[in-house]
Amino acid sequence: MGFIVGIDGPAGSGKGTITKKIANKIGLINIDTGITYRCVALKALKENAIENGVIDKEKTIELSQKINIDIKNTPNGDIVFLDGEDVTREIRGKDVTGIVSPVSSIIEVRLAMVELQRKLASGKDIIMEGRDICTYVFPNADVKIYLDASEEERAKRRYKEMQEKGIEMSYEEVLENIRKRDDNDKHKEIGSLKLAPDSIIVDTTNMTIEEVTEKIIEIINQKRN
Repeated sequence: MGFIVGIDGPAGSGKGTITKKIANKIGLINIDTGITYRCVALKALKENAIENGVIDKEKTIELSQKINIDIKNTPNGDIVFLDGEDVTREIRGKDVTGIVSPVSSIIEVRLAMVELQRKLASGKDIIMEGRDICTYVFPNADVKIYLDASEEERAKRRYKEMQEKGIEMSYEEVLENIRKRDDNDKHKEIGSLKLAPDSIIVDTTNMTIEEVTEKIIEIINQKRN
């Protein structure tokens, strides 16, 4: 078993950005679990297992159990391959964003993705972010962090990110999405967003990216040493 850092937290708390920075600075392998669920959602949309917001549960489960996902870490960000095709931009689109939470709530989909995530991490020194890393995927992680921030701050960050990527969504839409996502993530039957008893809480609302990064690196180094 390698050295495992788990980072949990709600949407827009900075998990993805911070995790990538830490991975690059101290040589951990970054595995973004949210990517795996976005890939399932995209696959289901492409295969017409989701139409008009209605999910064909059985077909989506079947797709999740056959899906092939590969994540390549690069200095310029992750490149995501779904069944051999680069879908890095597609999985961040409005359609996928609007459906990924209910897709990830399907128990069989979560079980399939957790198995895939554990395989991706096996024997490596990794940093992994998501909703249930410290409580379910890797409950024995060496370092457990819970990142948080206010709803409004998280919506601002996600809105800015989408603008930069050319994705058309209003701030109000993003904020509403954040609120719905929070509610859904906290009430999932399996893999719900919870604070592990031994997680260290880091509120990022009034912190810069660099401040958060350095704080967590300090925590990791203390544990490693």
